[in-house]
Amino acid sequence: MNLGKKIVLGVILGLFSTFTALAYYPLPPLPRPDKYGDVLMDRSSSANGEKAVVFSHWSHRIRYTCRVCHFELDIELSAGRTEISEEENRDGYYCGACHDGKQAFGHTAENCQKCHTGPDVDRTEQFYSLRDKIVLPRASFGNKIDWVKALQGGSITPLYSLFKPDEKPMAFDKRLELAAEWNWVPPAVFDHATHAVWLDCANCHPDIFNIQKKTTKHFSMAYILEKKFCGACHYSVALPLDDCHACHPGMNRRD
Repeated sequence: MNLGKKIVLGVILGLFSTFTALAYYPLPPLPRPDKYGDVLMDRSSSANGEKAVVFSHWSHRIRYTCRVCHFELDIELSAGRTEISEEENRDGYYCGACHDGKQAFGHTAENCQKCHTGPDVDRTEQFYSLRDKIVLPRASFGNKIDWVKALQGGSITPLYSLFKPDEKPMAFDKRLELAAEWNWVPPAVFDHATHAVWLDCANCHPDIFNIQKKTTKHFSMAYILEKKFCGACHYSVALPLDDCHACHPGMNRRD
């Protein structure tokens, strides 16, 4: 087979695998870019006559890496699992570690409405103003921002550690190739380097993934769509599952 035919065949297989996967797996609907990654925190607010808190990942991601909240401040990845209270925030735990009136606005009466907005809050203008002011690189899905390129290119410099400002990410660039369930779907590729700058090893190991290679069982798209494995982040907060090419580079990109 000559080179031209190989290229055409590769394109056809890439398109076929992409659309077949999309038709087979019911991906979650994507909200508009300014709301992608928002988390409604309402463990006790509504029950106490207060509006729920809406946590915006994009507004915090430009300042802090994921590990600051989900490792150092001990906030679980699953929404609603961490019992955050106003009293603990005022004592400097959880959100209060930053929202102390010095690093960020504090937990005082005049600031309540900044977090307790309820789900109908509209941050559209704030989102696009910030995106354009910093000149963040564009992407096709999620916030429509390529956060990896933004970090690599220096558009943002999020704090890696809140308690140890000089701490740096582990230099670990091992790439793993994960075979797909269907032989016509190209393998997924996991790059530790692009994840290590955002997360701590303990975010994934051993609770989400076994530390030993090829020992995590039942690793499939069906489970990811149940927010397991990669779905713990990539279901609705990190780069969404719609960008098949990001994980399966052999697939054609959907733009």
